[in-house]
Amino acid sequence: MIKIPKFTMGVGDRFGKQGQAQLSALIAAREAGIAVCPVWNKSHREHSIIHTDPGDVRREADAAVNALGWQDPYFVDADHINLTTVDGFLDSSNFFTLDVADAIGSPAPTADVDAFLSRHAELCAPVVIDGLDQAVELSPARAKQITETYLFAVQEAGRIYQRIVDAKGEGTFVTEVSMDETPQPQTPEELLVILAAIADEGIPAQTIAPRFSGRFNKGVDYVGEVAAFEREFTSDLAVVAHAVKAYGLPDTLKLSVHSGSDKFSIYPCIGRALRAVDAGLHLKTAGTTWLEELIGLAEGGAEGLSIAQEIYRSAVGRYDELCGPYADVIDIDITRLPTVDEVASWSGPRFAAALRHDQSCEEYNPDLRQLLHVGYKVAAEMGARYLDALDASRDVVATHVRENLLDRHIRPLFMTMPTTG
Repeated sequence: MIKIPKFTMGVGDRFGKQGQAQLSALIAAREAGIAVCPVWNKSHREHSIIHTDPGDVRREADAAVNALGWQDPYFVDADHINLTTVDGFLDSSNFFTLDVADAIGSPAPTADVDAFLSRHAELCAPVVIDGLDQAVELSPARAKQITETYLFAVQEAGRIYQRIVDAKGEGTFVTEVSMDETPQPQTPEELLVILAAIADEGIPAQTIAPRFSGRFNKGVDYVGEVAAFEREFTSDLAVVAHAVKAYGLPDTLKLSVHSGSDKFSIYPCIGRALRAVDAGLHLKTAGTTWLEELIGLAEGGAEGLSIAQEIYRSAVGRYDELCGPYADVIDIDITRLPTVDEVASWSGPRFAAALRHDQSCEEYNPDLRQLLHVGYKVAAEMGARYLDALDASRDVVATHVRENLLDRHIRPLFMTMPTTG
């Protein structure tokens, strides 16, 4: 079986231009003793909007690896796929994120629920787990409730997994199960039942993406009680370790934090929790590469700034269209958005300061940043004009992409960890 390295980072790239810049950040990290494996990811929705296909991501990853002489593992992720979209990713991907959030709450057959509970009498009573001060509170009624909520979703993950196995063969890819795009976070007892069901379904999951408490809005910092998140994350780590031993799941199984880009306030507590138990992590940072492109364009010259301003103007005019699909993962106060005329008067550095995620900068505007995060459709519609501008500002854009990954994400989160193995 292909085994996932201990620390992995999802480095999505909307327009397929920054593969080498992203990989150069990981090479610099490796030279500093920080071993993080790249996972290039792009969802079906993003491909549909930009008019690319999964093979483009594979070609970008392979080209970057060959150009820079990367000798370590790397992956191409079929991001947030389901049964209706998986087939397009089968040839090019070796990492599959099985997104079954929409199936949560759908009823599994009563006989299947009863059979699961019969097999797992240990989940019908409090479960003592190493690393937790208190037993995980489970009872027959609670176990049944959780099973009725999540079993169908796990079975759906099993159907997707089997479709991939039929096409690619067992052990030839990494499997992640994703349940994060749902309104309610999963509690530790829910996660334990979910992992038992994943094992029963025969899915060799190596990462699990639960929904954590708090807000994981796109491209901006975590919103919530950091101390509560740390307790929850620490508990989930203990549950994962327990499930590996109890249910024979892969020993590489680790937590995955989606929309993890720029969640600066929780990086220290994630790092503490991982170090305490020597656990791994998968962190997705996908969308911020596109924002670094915009920053580089704004700073790169008159045409780049004009493009950035035009994208903002169109995004404001198409607010509902662009924000609707991301309503659960953005939180924009439209009263704090600058006017189109105001942005049209900005210099390149002023535009960059508003967009760059530097909370110490008075000109930083998280509402503008979130709107532009979901506004990549506008750039896609520009076609060659946008792509040619990226080429014209290649060096400055690459510098921003590299520094964003290395200095704002990899160093703060992974720098003090033992990362070999």
